[in-house]
Amino acid sequence: MQKFTRVDGVAAPMPMINIDTDRIIPARFLKTIKRTGLGKNLFNDIRYTPDGREIADFVLNKGPYRKAEIIVAGRNFGCGSSREHAPWALLDFGIRCVIAEDFADIFYNNSFKNGILLIKLPAAVVAKLMDDAEKGSNARLTVDLEKQEITRPNGETVKFDIDPFRKHCLLNGLDDIGLTLQKDAKIKGYEATASSQTPWLVPPH
Repeated sequence: MQKFTRVDGVAAPMPMINIDTDRIIPARFLKTIKRTGLGKNLFNDIRYTPDGREIADFVLNKGPYRKAEIIVAGRNFGCGSSREHAPWALLDFGIRCVIAEDFADIFYNNSFKNGILLIKLPAAVVAKLMDDAEKGSNARLTVDLEKQEITRPNGETVKFDIDPFRKHCLLNGLDDIGLTLQKDAKIKGYEATASSQTPWLVPPH
C-alpha cells in the first residue's frame, strides 16, 4: 500500500450529500478484481453522457480539478453498498484524501485499508474548505498527516483527529497483508515448531 504522509494540491468541491458507492463507481464496472484501471470510470454516470462524452459542468472535467488529489464532500459520503471498488476507483484516479462531515462506516474502513485518508470535520469547517475548493487552482490545500492538520490557502490551519492505529498504517503503507508480514518471523517459527511437534498435522512444504 502506498504511504500517506502529506498531500498539497487542488481540492475538488462536491457539496452533494449522500454520494453513494454506486455513484462513485457504478455496479457494471465491478467485474474486475484488479485495483487498477477503475479511475476512468470514477463517477461515470455523472461524469459522462450515455455515449461517452464528458459532461462539461462536472467538477472533475474542469481544468483545475482534472488532477485533484483531494475531495471536499457533503455529508454521508460513501453510503450504499460495501463495494471496495469505490476506494479503488478514487485511488486510481489520484484521490488520496476526502474531507467531509461524516462517512459511511464500511466505506470509511475500506478507504483506510487502501491508503486513502478520510477526515471528519464539523459542518462549519467543511463549509470553509468547500469555499476554498471552489476557487480551483487559485487555492490549494495542504494535508499533513503527521501533524494532523490542514493548511488553508490563507495560511489558517485546521486540526483533525484520527485513530492512532489508522495513522500508523497510513504513514507506513501497511494494509492487512503488510501488517501480517511484519509477523513473518514469528509465523515461520510457529510453523517450524508445529511441524516438529505434530508432524501428522502439518503437511510437508
